[in-house]
Amino acid sequence: MNKKVRVRFAPSPTGGLHLGGVRTVLFNYLFAKQQGGDFIVRIEDTDQTRFVEGAEEYIFNTLKWCGLHPDESPLHGGPFAPYRQSERKASYRQFAEQLVEAGYAYYAFDTPDELDQMRFNHKTAENPSPQYNHALRVHMRNSLTLPAEEVKDLLAAGTPYVIRIKMPLNETVSFTDMIRGEVVFHTDQVDDKVLLKADGMPTYHLAVVVDDYAMKISHAFRGEEWLPSAPVHILLWKYLGWENEMPQWAHLPLILKPDGNGKLSKRDGDRLGFPVFAMDWTDPKTGEKTIGFKERGFLPQAFINLLALLGWNDGSDNEIFTLDELVNKFSMDRVHKGGAKFDFEKAKWYNHEWIKRLPAADLSSHVLAVLAEQDIVVNNEALLYKVIDLVKERCTLLPDFVQQASFFFKEPVHFDTDSLKPKWDDIKKLFFIELAMGLELSKEMAAADLEKEFKELAAAHQLKPGDLMLPFRIMLVGGKFGPGVFDIATTIGKEATAARIRHVLSLL
Repeated sequence: MNKKVRVRFAPSPTGGLHLGGVRTVLFNYLFAKQQGGDFIVRIEDTDQTRFVEGAEEYIFNTLKWCGLHPDESPLHGGPFAPYRQSERKASYRQFAEQLVEAGYAYYAFDTPDELDQMRFNHKTAENPSPQYNHALRVHMRNSLTLPAEEVKDLLAAGTPYVIRIKMPLNETVSFTDMIRGEVVFHTDQVDDKVLLKADGMPTYHLAVVVDDYAMKISHAFRGEEWLPSAPVHILLWKYLGWENEMPQWAHLPLILKPDGNGKLSKRDGDRLGFPVFAMDWTDPKTGEKTIGFKERGFLPQAFINLLALLGWNDGSDNEIFTLDELVNKFSMDRVHKGGAKFDFEKAKWYNHEWIKRLPAADLSSHVLAVLAEQDIVVNNEALLYKVIDLVKERCTLLPDFVQQASFFFKEPVHFDTDSLKPKWDDIKKLFFIELAMGLELSKEMAAADLEKEFKELAAAHQLKPGDLMLPFRIMLVGGKFGPGVFDIATTIGKEATAARIRHVLSLL
């Protein structure tokens, strides 16, 4: 009988959530939901030196904005609590000691100075960064080289130590990756990783195995940068006697720089002027601020959509997917082995498509928020919906609604009269004086009716309607933008239209 699908995202609370991290969440989530399984968020906070205040809250706020809600987590609870590794500290030591007892791990008493000395003494041109491995462990102070009595005395005296895995010699370790197929490692090329630190906290290597076993994780998806650690983890599953419980693994491809040359980083985003984090993040230690996709004006639906297609496709030409559609269509065998290039222009295209497709009711809260930032208050919901439908085709990012929609709710402050002056004359002035008067005396009318009257008045003045459209637009919105002028005029109403015409006439 197949065990229930249980997947986990296990971030460290050390800073903002990079889009690569959110994609890992997304692929975990899609797989779990498609299989009727559970999606767990576990906080890996064993490295207390790198812990950052507020980072855990930020991670959960990001997942909430994305609409990726965990079934179990420190916030949501669950049958395998606690979900923070720092709260599970007591459970790790027994397994580390069990490994030492069985001869699969050992105590290492080396001080930081002794480790530095080892790296210096054994450095060569071929090996500039020596590692604590099968070749060098024999030169160090550990329970493999020291007499048993001395080891006992050092432990009794409370001498600081770490526990390291004892990597075997001349063995191959292999597993079947859900994306890459058969992957093989030679143990001689892997160093003796620390499993338990001097402060009693486990490293990632021990904690991830113990917790995945304890929480009955069935599938483990993580970035391909973790592939070199796989042999250590496979051996730990074996050495702890849990080999048959080991989850299926998938190592996801990297997200690459736009030029395809290397992994995308925050530095690339800063250099090229686009976000690489889901939401704004300010590092409390440095004060450094990172702009996120949310604050740049992306919809969560578009963000999720673009992430899904960074390294996956459903085999069709379709590029627009709702979250429910992604759940239905997602499969690991369609995840690419190679890295996926991040293209910010393409990311904006996704957002534009989603703005165009969403109904005004779904966009209204986002639009209200960006308008409110410019002190534009909207009290009429029906008017807001109408305006959104008029202008959304022109908006790529949410802040674009400020330029494209604000003049419906507030008279423009600046008018581009300089664009009108070269071709302005008394005949045009007279036309607009009559237009304003006619609007004030008429009833409210539909856009098509106003256009008809506008053209009839232009003919009476022997003017081409095309020569009058730009002046009319600038009178209504202040510049050369916005939807159709007659739609604008009939939406703001005849009195506001007449008042704006008269105001610009006074400026000219």
